[in-house]
Amino acid sequence: MMNVNLIVVGKLKESYFREACAEYSKRLKAFCRLTVIELAESRLPDDPSEKEIKTALFTEAKAMQNLLWGKDCFNIALCIEGTKLSSEKLAEKISRISVEGKSTLNFVIGSSFGIDEEIKKMCGLRLSMSEMTFPHMLARVMILEQIYRAFQILNGGKYHK
Repeated sequence: MMNVNLIVVGKLKESYFREACAEYSKRLKAFCRLTVIELAESRLPDDPSEKEIKTALFTEAKAMQNLLWGKDCFNIALCIEGTKLSSEKLAEKISRISVEGKSTLNFVIGSSFGIDEEIKKMCGLRLSMSEMTFPHMLARVMILEQIYRAFQILNGGKYHK
């Protein structure tokens, strides 16, 4: 059974996001061992400078780095400039990753300012969910749903239509 880690910056504050994540986490137990790892978000002023943002992203990256090592890991950064995949293509990608001997799949969601470039370089895929902008808290729900959908596709489930 594949290990899937969702490595995220920040905590879910809204109960409706927590409930949605809990539902998909429960559903995913049939297909993988899911772990959600919440990292502290750097505190920034209301109107941060580019230097303050870069420093914050660097600090968050330091907390992520140790979670992304290992020959059995495949890392995916969720970022706006990433590749857009259909649900079917994401399922195919997960299948290929597994066939290639990777037992751990790490999905990385940064803060509202994104992910440090060094972390992106550690990732085998940069994935964009859309050209639209979404709150990073909603992105957590969306990627959990897509991971669940991918496993349903791979297992011939009726969820994906």
